[in-house]
Order: sequence, then structure tokens, then C-alpha cells
Amino acid sequence: MSIHVYFNPLDPACKNVIGAVKEGEELQLNVFLLKNNHAYGWGNRIPTDALHTPSEEECTTPTLDAFLIFCKDGELTESFPMVKTSFGWSISFLAPAPGLYFYHFSVKGNGFISCGEQETGYISERPHSFLLTAHSKDYKTPDWFKGGTMYQIFPDRFHKSGTMPDINGRIQRNWGEEPYFRPNEYGKVLNNDFFGGNLKGIEEKLPYLAELGVSVIYLNPIFEAASNHRYDTSDYMHIDPFLGTEKDLQSLVNSAKNKGIRIILDGVFNHTGDDSVYFNKYGHYTSVGAYQSKSSPYYSWYSFQHYPYDYTSWWGIDILPEINENSEDYQHFIFDEGGVLKKWLSFGIGGYRLDVADELPDFFLQKLRKSVKESNPNAIIIGEVWEDASNKVAYSKRREYLQGHELDSVMNYPLKDAIIGYIQSGNAGNLLHTVRVLINHYPKQTLDCLMNILGTHDTARILTVLGGIYCNNKEEMALPSAHLSEKSKKNAIRKLKMAVILQYTLPGVPCVYYGDENALEGHIDPFCRRCFDWNNINQDLFGFYSRLGEIRKKYRDIFKDGNFKELRVEGGLMIFERKNQAGEIYVFVNNSSKRYMLEMPEPSVELLTNNKYEKEIEIKPFTYGILIKEKDL
Repeated sequence: MSIHVYFNPLDPACKNVIGAVKEGEELQLNVFLLKNNHAYGWGNRIPTDALHTPSEEECTTPTLDAFLIFCKDGELTESFPMVKTSFGWSISFLAPAPGLYFYHFSVKGNGFISCGEQETGYISERPHSFLLTAHSKDYKTPDWFKGGTMYQIFPDRFHKSGTMPDINGRIQRNWGEEPYFRPNEYGKVLNNDFFGGNLKGIEEKLPYLAELGVSVIYLNPIFEAASNHRYDTSDYMHIDPFLGTEKDLQSLVNSAKNKGIRIILDGVFNHTGDDSVYFNKYGHYTSVGAYQSKSSPYYSWYSFQHYPYDYTSWWGIDILPEINENSEDYQHFIFDEGGVLKKWLSFGIGGYRLDVADELPDFFLQKLRKSVKESNPNAIIIGEVWEDASNKVAYSKRREYLQGHELDSVMNYPLKDAIIGYIQSGNAGNLLHTVRVLINHYPKQTLDCLMNILGTHDTARILTVLGGIYCNNKEEMALPSAHLSEKSKKNAIRKLKMAVILQYTLPGVPCVYYGDENALEGHIDPFCRRCFDWNNINQDLFGFYSRLGEIRKKYRDIFKDGNFKELRVEGGLMIFERKNQAGEIYVFVNNSSKRYMLEMPEPSVELLTNNKYEKEIEIKPFTYGILIKEKDL
């Protein structure tokens, strides 16, 4: 006997809690048994216009028995009988303890109901499970962060105020020159060229950032370090002298706060620099470093195989000796009163972004969260995770980032890749799949805090990516031919605007990498870290980003936690809504040569152009828009 079913975990009629569940709350799962497959297109491919709750007429009462097959990650499965209903089968139970769980359904004599494309159920011979994240009862994320707009700054390259101090070993460069990228005679790239961007420079540009609608500034590392990127920390307790002083940081935090902007710092706790107070490989510091003596107070921080020359380092890079997070001395230094985390939180910063979070053990992240939240329960903790953070495996261990005891949010690399893939391919289905996976796998309070990026200091510039210029090596990346022609740049900016519409309107918080709003180009490090060109502002692109910032600010109550629902996805067309009690916003992006008609329930206004529409809207090829009902303006 062949049967047809409907199970969509993003439909409240099928799963009463969308996304992750809270320990102890009631969870109800409903599977609809259909009279026929009509428009649903069974198998792995489910047309998005079929993702709606079946009507009573479409369903039939089952005669077959069905079972929920459920297990915790790494444990044996259990089978639970489901209750037959007028529409299919149902089962209710209390959400289990925090952890990662998997489930599917079995229908006697008809195989399994498995997780297919767009996270929807289909009949299969072999099971493929749905994922369920359970989090702690007290898991909360900062409301102030939700609905805002982030801006990432690589401090040495954003804006310079005053002159650089004269420090041995640091090469001072003129603003706007090409960053050094060639290795020295020993085959190492020292990253020791500095352009002089500093904290005062950032403070001077706060009016510019406020005009962009920025509510959060994320700074790459600002603590003393030997390199311009400062991920090789020399002293966690001091601001790098090229960036300024503690007084400068406090002034920046206070001035930003007056404009409704908070500052987030980069926490690099997996490794230090070899040229540091703690390791002191070269004897540049008066301290007794771990490299110098086993009696050093920092010796337990590191792991040596053959002392002192052979030690564990991050990815084998010897200038970055890796921290042994099991060291109680190191933990006290980071977590205790007067320690690193609480010292900088006392300046009024909004929280931390954690470098290489998957290199930090779960116990360390749990202690970090406890320390941060003790100082400021509303501080944000964002982890650098490049994959789906709900089921990430790092070093053969399933991670527990989003179960309520570690992170508030992660960098949203899956969405970044999906948006770029959609812009390049014109296939909206893959983008929708990524969005639905994030919604289904993540706690809602995490989803609303996701750091939605299109590029960072670790990736090629988004304009360069969309421009389609590929280079084989860094020598090619430095050539004039690695830059876009005026014609190519114009086309890339058109694509960028479409990508930014999605970045700003899908669940999460958009994060603009400095200069993207000014059409800055560049391949991978260090070319993605060029100086901001303040003498040539791309007014068109800046105005576009600013308008999106205004829209997010005006309708923040919708964007902060409005639910996502796809309305139509076809080829290159994607139409969706963001909706909650505060209102609803409709977004369309048409990355195709086709024309479509959209019928709105009431007279509406497109917020980018302020065009008014009675009900019917023509969606032209390669266009986009953000719509709101005229009465809700």
C-alpha cells in the first residue's frame, strides 16, 4: 500500500514549537495522512507552494499504526506508538534534557517518514532523521542585540587619527598603500606593517556609522600584539599602543553609547603570540615566560613535547603557541574578578566575539559564559563557527554551543554561502533550504542573534567574489588585473545590493564588514584588509546601506524576532514575510529574467523607493523590494 503524508517541522500544525525546544516544555508532533499526493510532488523534492497545512478534506483517518523513532545523539533509538487522529497520527511528550536528538517516523508496512529537502517529511525505505536541539530552561539571549545592525572594523585599516608611535619592529606605512603579503627570507609573513588606524579614529567616524544605522561595532583584536591583525596576543591586559589607551577605549565606548551603539571586542583565548608576556620566546618582556623557564607562572598555560623548542601551536603555526585550557592558572586569569573578561566588561562593552570557538572546549565555554553573565547578564557572546552550530563536530566531539550554557550566537557562514550561491546561480531553492535548516535546528533566541555576514577579515571581499575574478596566488591578487573594471564593478554592485537585501531582512543581525558599503575590493588576507578610502565615498552604495539601516531601525520590533515564512520560491524568485505581533514585512528578490505578479492583501508601500501599490505589484527581472502595508507605515 502506498501512502502520502505531510510533515513540516516549520509548520506549527505539525510541530507546536518551531526550532529548538526548551527542556520540560510540551512538544507535540502531528503527521498528516493525505488522500492523494496532488500538488505535493513526493520524494525528496517538495515544491514550496505545497508547504501549507492540508485541509480537513485533504486528509484521511489512518488504519495503519505509526511510531515515533527517537534517540539522543550517540545513544540507542526508542520507539513510541503514536495516536491515530482524524487527520493522521499525533504524539505529545515533554522535551528532554539539553542535548542533540534525532527523530523520524515509522508507518507499519510502509517504511519511514524521513527528513527530505526543505526539512520536510517524505516516505523512504531507509530512515533519515530530523534534528532536534533541546536547550536549558534558563537560556536567554540579549534583546538589545536583536533587530540591530552590526559593523565589523579591522582597527588598523579603518580610520587614523594623529600619528603612530615609534615602536621597534613595526613598519609604518602610508594610508592606502598595498599591505605587505610576501614572506621574508625565512618564509614567514610577519604582518608587521601598520597603517595607523586607531580607537580615536573610530570615535571620529561614529557620526558616519550612525548614519549607516549601526547599533553594534565589532572590533577585531585591540590588545597588545606583535602583528597588525593582533590575533597573536602579547598582553591581554593592555590596549595595543598603536590603537591608543584605556582612556581612548572608554571614550569610544561612551561616545558610541551616546549614539545608541555598543562595542563588542574580539576574545582570542585559544592561543597567544610567542612574542608575549606569557610565552616570551624572544625575551622582549621583563616577565619570565613559559618558553624561558618551567618555573614560569605561565608554564602550565602551554603544552611542550620537548622543552622548550617543541610545543603545541595553533594549526602548527609556531608564532601562535596554543593554550592548554585545562590550566587552572589560565582559567583564573581569564574568568576571575579582575581577570581579562571582567576587566574589559567594566568599560561598558557589549560583549565578546570568540575567535576559533570550536578550538575552545565545552567546559571552557561554559565557564566563560558564567563569568561574562555574572558581570553583565545582557552581554552578548558570539562564537566563530563556520558550520551548522547545532550539530558541529570538532575534534571528534559533538559540540554543545546552543544548548543554553555556552554561546548566544554564532557567525552565520552557512547563510553567507547560501546567499552568494543564490546570487551566482539564480537558484533560490538552495537558499531557502539553508534558511529552513537554521530555523529548524537553532533555538529561536539564537536565530534572532545570528551574525549575518557576507564577508569578514578571513574571506575575500564580497564585491570581489560577486565580480567573479579568480586568482591562483597572492602575486596575482596584487596585480591591477585583480581589480574590477568599471563595467564589471557596476554589475557586481548590482549583485551586491541584491545580496544585502537578503542579509538585512532574513532572520538574524546583518554585519557589514568595513568598507563593503564603499565598494572596497580585495581577495583573501591581506587584500581584504586594505585601508578604508575616505577620499572616495561611493554615495550610491552608502545611501543604499543607510536606507536599509533606517528601515531596520524603524521596524526593529518586527526584525528583532519576526517569524520567517516563505510565500513563493520559484527558480530565481524568492518572496517571504517577517511577521509578529508588531506587524509584518514582505520581501521579494527576483534574480532571474522572468517577470512575476505579486498580489498584496492590502495597499502597500515599497520602502526603498516609497512607491505605493494598491494590490498588484509587477516584479521585474533582477529586482528586489521590501513591502509594508500602507496603514502600518
